Amino acid sequence: MVLGSVTTETPSGASSSPENKPLGRRLLRAGLAIALLALAASCSACSPIYVIKAGIAEMQILRARQDIPEVLNDTTVDAATRGKLSFVFEARRFAANELRIDVGDAYTMFTQLDSDTLALVVSAAHKDRLVPKTWWFPIVGRMPYKGFFSLEDAQKQQADLEEEGYDTYLRPTAAFSPLGWFNAPILSTMLRADDVEVVETVLHELSHRHLFVSGRVGFNESFATFVGRAGAAQFFCTRDGGGPDTLKCLRAQARWQDYQRFSVFIDEMMEELNAVYDDTELPYEEKVSRRGGVFERSLARFDADVAPTFESVTFSGFRNTPLNNATLLTRIRYYHRLPDFAALLDARGGDLAAVLAELKSNAGTVEDPFEMLPSDGR
Repeated sequence: MVLGSVTTETPSGASSSPENKPLGRRLLRAGLAIALLALAASCSACSPIYVIKAGIAEMQILRARQDIPEVLNDTTVDAATRGKLSFVFEARRFAANELRIDVGDAYTMFTQLDSDTLALVVSAAHKDRLVPKTWWFPIVGRMPYKGFFSLEDAQKQQADLEEEGYDTYLRPTAAFSPLGWFNAPILSTMLRADDVEVVETVLHELSHRHLFVSGRVGFNESFATFVGRAGAAQFFCTRDGGGPDTLKCLRAQARWQDYQRFSVFIDEMMEELNAVYDDTELPYEEKVSRRGGVFERSLARFDADVAPTFESVTFSGFRNTPLNNATLLTRIRYYHRLPDFAALLDARGGDLAAVLAELKSNAGTVEDPFEMLPSDGR
């Protein structure tokens, strides 16, 4: 995920040595202050108060960073945390050496947060069409969600949007990508997952550094989902101490297959809804009424035909979130056309690095980056 509010840090690395840390922090505060003023002046999606609150929260995350090697050598840190941080370092090396992603200094530091959630994300969509409400942010362009570090602020934004007639979705997030603008730390919220999901998340977020198409959130997130899940399967099935018959390899492969199955289900629901929404003869009220039938049929198909095929518990909570256009668009954003990404990978002989290089090279040559994928992945 990419947070809409982006702060910047001088990439000097000066804060890595103890004697330079005060200087590094002063530079960070100064750079952040300048960035906040610039964002407040140019951000049409947010008030100066929003920018300042987000900036302060992100600055607190940055100031609390610790070098991961120090954490790994600290015996007062629990073994589970140190074990997962070791996987983080392995995943970074895999991304750099095997996938040829420029990882920079990302995920060489760790921040312990005081809460179980990094941030809250609010999304909204029109009730009669699969069109999200968007907010414009500097650097990243238009985004179909808005991040908050305060539950109260997020709930107020959600209530305001519902009063305006939108479908809404409020969800937590455990990770974000700063797109290389500063040294992103591993957050304690990211380590609550199992080892496979930790590696998936690291590769997902690092992929944003490799390829990010401004204003194309749907492609960016589906691409990152593909890199995270297919990459984790390759990581656990080929690493030293791993192998094709190990539990983590089998789990990562099962999760990647389930993501593709869920992608097909979500895209089919999207197509059925668009057939209703695109009917210009139907009034607003009729479209909203008919979508209820689409949701009902889709959920019945999920229970009868999709869920029984799953090999993991990845989507066991799908039924816990009510369906509306905002919740569906969030799923589409992360799971759209995953079988087509898989088909491209198969066509390149399973060479994930080659696929990443190809997509990055061709992204600027097409209007819609999804045009780079084969259309027969299902």
